[in-house]
Amino acid sequence: MGFFDSFMATTPHPRPRDAPKAPEIQDNVRDSGQTFIFGKSDAGERVDEKSAMQIATVYACVRLLAETIAGLPLHLFKYSDKTGNGKERAVDHPLYKLLYRQPNPEMTSFSFRETLMTHLLLYGNAYAQIVRDGKNTILGLYPLLPENVEVDRNEKGDIYYIYHAYTDEVPGEQNKDILFRRDEIFHVPGLGFNGLVGFSPIAMMKNSLGTTIAVEKYGSAFFKNGAQPSGVLEHPGVLKNPERIRENWSQVYGGPGNAHKVAVLEEGMQYKAISLPPEDSQFLSTRQFGVNEICRIFRVPPHMVQDLEHATFSNIEHQSIDFVVHTLTPWLVRFEQAIMKDLLLEAEQDTYFPKFNVDGLLRGDYASRMQGYATGISNGFLSPNDCRRLENLDLIPPEKGGDDYYLNGGYVKLQDAGKDRIPTEQQPKKR
Repeated sequence: MGFFDSFMATTPHPRPRDAPKAPEIQDNVRDSGQTFIFGKSDAGERVDEKSAMQIATVYACVRLLAETIAGLPLHLFKYSDKTGNGKERAVDHPLYKLLYRQPNPEMTSFSFRETLMTHLLLYGNAYAQIVRDGKNTILGLYPLLPENVEVDRNEKGDIYYIYHAYTDEVPGEQNKDILFRRDEIFHVPGLGFNGLVGFSPIAMMKNSLGTTIAVEKYGSAFFKNGAQPSGVLEHPGVLKNPERIRENWSQVYGGPGNAHKVAVLEEGMQYKAISLPPEDSQFLSTRQFGVNEICRIFRVPPHMVQDLEHATFSNIEHQSIDFVVHTLTPWLVRFEQAIMKDLLLEAEQDTYFPKFNVDGLLRGDYASRMQGYATGISNGFLSPNDCRRLENLDLIPPEKGGDDYYLNGGYVKLQDAGKDRIPTEQQPKKR
């Protein structure tokens, strides 16, 4: 019996869901996750996570999403009553510090979530090792490189993880395959077919990204060759060494420093251009289309990666709100539900829950906020201190009415319109 067989035989595993017997399936998780792989695109350019990050728009989109999610406050809450309506921060829970401040001694919460989000956007999966003590309390979370992780099932149908520690990131575990049980890994999967392993957006869209890389290489070569269309040198006679003439031509007239230099041709030679200028071949339009295509892949509004071609003062605020609702929220829900699934014990999942705070991203301009606060106070669902908390202002003492709720007394129910609102016994007597 090998190491893995003995390990799994001595480790208890719960039955998946309520199935009476797990199917004997091998490699179904791993193979499903490798349907889309890095490699050469149809444009002939190799696309992987490193070459994709060298595209300015990809770098901007990944940085925007990773830094935005890493910068949001993440708190662990506890239901304060059995109805589930009240909640309070669970500052006494060991997981609160790990999520909000420091998941391990080497990383802050910002850098930890930024790393995981970058992994999600490039590889489609984010993994972290869970370190627990003997009481099953989580002591730390350490990110793992997704490219070194394999997810598979054993003969009982239980999921396990294999980490190929081919670097010195794990002291004493170089060049080894480390086996992890499901409860030892924090896994946030991206979009996928089986719900267990996500696909890399870079691998799925490698043809679109490969075209962008090819266009950028074409532009670099264009300026390297003097920002002039390629052409041919015609000679009326027979040349003994045409290679030397081409090299001399490139040396004298090639490169951006020699652009628009006046060429001197001897012995009846003629230069004839054989390609179209870049504006005729839609070079700039192709580059602009690549920006929009990449923003479409990551679902990022172009104005947030400094493409302001179609942004106006009238719509940019609504685009920012749309970014929170339709772009950030799905990623935040993935993180929150993964925390519930992997980091909270089953007995705690009905009592505790994590929540990102996106209120700061949804704030309007000053005039809109003040109008909203005035509406909330006059209708009785906001107190002055509720508004001051949202503006990060000092609170008004309770004895001075800071926590009081007010209601405009001029409101009347529709069915009471036109009726005498003063009770008969309180009306003044007629003389």
